Amino acid sequence: MQRLQQQQPTHSIRAVTTLNAKSEEGALSSGGDDDDDGNNKNKENGGVLGWLKNWYDSDEGKEDIKTYLVSLTIALLVRFTIIEPRFIPSLSMYPTFEVGDQLAVEKVTKRLKPFYRNEIVVFRPPQAFNDFLANEFGTDSNGNNKLSREALIKRIVAVPGDVVEIKSGKLYINGEQQEEPFTNEDAAYQFGPVTVPPETVLVLGDNRNHSLDGHIWGFLPQKNVIGRAVFVYWPPWRIGNSGMY
Repeated sequence: MQRLQQQQPTHSIRAVTTLNAKSEEGALSSGGDDDDDGNNKNKENGGVLGWLKNWYDSDEGKEDIKTYLVSLTIALLVRFTIIEPRFIPSLSMYPTFEVGDQLAVEKVTKRLKPFYRNEIVVFRPPQAFNDFLANEFGTDSNGNNKLSREALIKRIVAVPGDVVEIKSGKLYINGEQQEEPFTNEDAAYQFGPVTVPPETVLVLGDNRNHSLDGHIWGFLPQKNVIGRAVFVYWPPWRIGNSGMY
């Protein structure tokens, strides 16, 4: 009995020692796994960066970059010199355009041929438009109005030298009543008679009574024209150039 009593603590010490050793092994093992995970993540990150560097230095990568830059340059040249997309934000040109229509605006022929009646143009607002907005709606702290910075779209109804008059809801050019199947309704205002000055045009919205146009702020300098509207390309069921003349 005495020996058993003396040996019992020995077994307990050994058991505790064994458990402590296993715990330390477990701790070391866990620490090793964390290190491995960290190393794997570093390897993965290094692998991606390394792949990018190798791709950039390769002939294939250089060719891809060259193709992208050339495509981007061509797209920007087309956008700023030939044709650009525009979005219709209001109903001032209804029914020819509806809110959400996206159309292509051609920017080349304005330099090659004169403007004609019934053409639709996109333009930068003239100073007279900005002055009207400032008087009617005020300006921000910088003396600007949001609408004064947005391009507008209207239809040319008269060109230099034309005598324009709107009476009884109808448009008259040089004394002749004009057929306008594209308008939403007859005008509910009187205008003119006035003669269109040189280097300007008179523009009106097709939605005559819901358009902030030339009958309010006057004539549009031709130099403000960005381009001619040529066709609607979105949405698909609206594709075409109906009513653009």
